[in-house]
Amino acid sequence: MPSIPSSGTRVPRQAANTSKESNSRSETSTWRPGPADRTVLDSSGTVVHVPADWGWLPPGDPMWTRRVKTRGPHWVVQEKVGRKVFSRGIWAPAATITEVKIEVDAQRSTASYAAGLAKAAERRGVEQARYVDEFQDAILDFLAFAPKHQSVANSLAIAVAQHATPVGSGTVARTERIPVSQRAESAVIAWLRHQTTAYDHMTIRRQKGVRRQVRRELAEQSRQLLSHYRAGKPIASDCPLRVALEKVKS
Repeated sequence: MPSIPSSGTRVPRQAANTSKESNSRSETSTWRPGPADRTVLDSSGTVVHVPADWGWLPPGDPMWTRRVKTRGPHWVVQEKVGRKVFSRGIWAPAATITEVKIEVDAQRSTASYAAGLAKAAERRGVEQARYVDEFQDAILDFLAFAPKHQSVANSLAIAVAQHATPVGSGTVARTERIPVSQRAESAVIAWLRHQTTAYDHMTIRRQKGVRRQVRRELAEQSRQLLSHYRAGKPIASDCPLRVALEKVKS
């Protein structure tokens, strides 16, 4: 079995030479990656050996993972990197893992399963298209450009939505924790920061709060830029927003 990768995991000194065999086959719990093959760390940093008849199921196939978890004892292995917790896979009886893989693969080979996937993909496509339209409308509401600059508003809304709305993009547009109006505003400001300022080429001190302050200052700069379009003022041909939109079109 492959060893479980561990980014920066260290066994506490007092537990470095302490290990134990797990005799509990009914236990379902969460562990950290261990320092060696077929080992994990408990909450105290003690090295625990995986039962001899257990197998390793790496992350990547949600259907396999869900079914193995429902079949009985299993150990979830997670690792915290920075503020995020990442799944590294699960340990479970090898026979269970094999049984689930055979069962799932057989199900996936059927015509009904393929048809179900096609319908689900179509449904997601419709939902995505609907959301893109909703997001573009929210952007236009936030921009509120004067009628003479409406074409610029339309182009900007399309550009921001194309960048921010794809599934899996990880942008603020994909979160549901804030209203769509706030998502649209944040997405526009982020797009302008990257497309109309020197942010991507700045050398920013690695000091707490400095990058956040720079972002605030650039956000205010972007809001000032938008205010000219809202007021219907004449816009120079070398306006950073117009230049950025021309680059996107090309």
